[in-house]
Amino acid sequence: MTYDVIGIGNAVVDVISHADDSFLDQMGIEKGIMQLIERERAEILYGAMQDRVQAPGGSVANTLAGIGALGLSTAFIGRVKDDGLGRFYADALTSSGTDFPNPPSATNLPTSRSMIFVTPDGERSMNTYLGTSANLSSADVPDVFDGGGLLFLEGYLFDKDAGKTAFSEAASKMKAAGGRSAITISDPFCADRHRADFQRLIREDMDIAIGNAAEWMTLYETDDLERAIGLASEVCEVVACTRSGDSVWVRSGDTLVEAPVTPIPVVDATGAGDQFAAGFLYGLASGRELEVAARMGVVCAREVIGHIGPRPEADIAGMFRAEGLL
Repeated sequence: MTYDVIGIGNAVVDVISHADDSFLDQMGIEKGIMQLIERERAEILYGAMQDRVQAPGGSVANTLAGIGALGLSTAFIGRVKDDGLGRFYADALTSSGTDFPNPPSATNLPTSRSMIFVTPDGERSMNTYLGTSANLSSADVPDVFDGGGLLFLEGYLFDKDAGKTAFSEAASKMKAAGGRSAITISDPFCADRHRADFQRLIREDMDIAIGNAAEWMTLYETDDLERAIGLASEVCEVVACTRSGDSVWVRSGDTLVEAPVTPIPVVDATGAGDQFAAGFLYGLASGRELEVAARMGVVCAREVIGHIGPRPEADIAGMFRAEGLL
């Protein structure tokens, strides 16, 4: 089968709960970022959750769900164990319309999970136990690139060398098939930990790169966002930057376009970046101009922050039509 968009990332079951700031302080949770945790702490935090909503997650998988909801064919490459959460993940992803070519397997580590605490201001604090998903390697990447399309990679998987190798090999296969490759930086800490590898991947293997202002400035070690975006655009065809409620910048060569952002009340910021990527990549994959693609990304991000959970609930295509984007 030929896919429009193929994603590679952490296969993580999201477990979402409400919490207040005092709870975060009590549990030693740093607000508003993603923290990697060990198995024992994962069990403690899970037990402390007052209410739970469980869903198949992971940054790139969330993006693919948004793209698939808009009608493109998608596949997600990731690792889960043949345990309760792993089977839940595979079944839920497939039933939502995204193919999952890697069946649950008998690995030593359990399926990954992320405990996400949402505070009354809509900010989310993610505590992620990576489990087996972080061990993704080239051996886990099936031959699904015939016909080209778009490959989307998740920066979080850069924490192990096997993931870096898998990314480069997958990008090479996609290029050979006539497609393009994109990456999301994922987190400023990822950019800081793996600066040289990120810069090399963007320079040598990527056609499209997405990040927020903090991620881009961290990656290029500068407080000047325009300079950071300029350095990225010298080596990457399309560079997108979200700016926390300000207009989105997209640069390609000497061309800079902006997509305006209208602030709205935030119910849950979980998935805002993932769904911006969904709209933006949908626009590019379907042949839209850069400005239209960026505006599509803004629409998707706006929809997802208006409710609990990292995936769209409204008719996104209808929202696009209302704004003259379709």
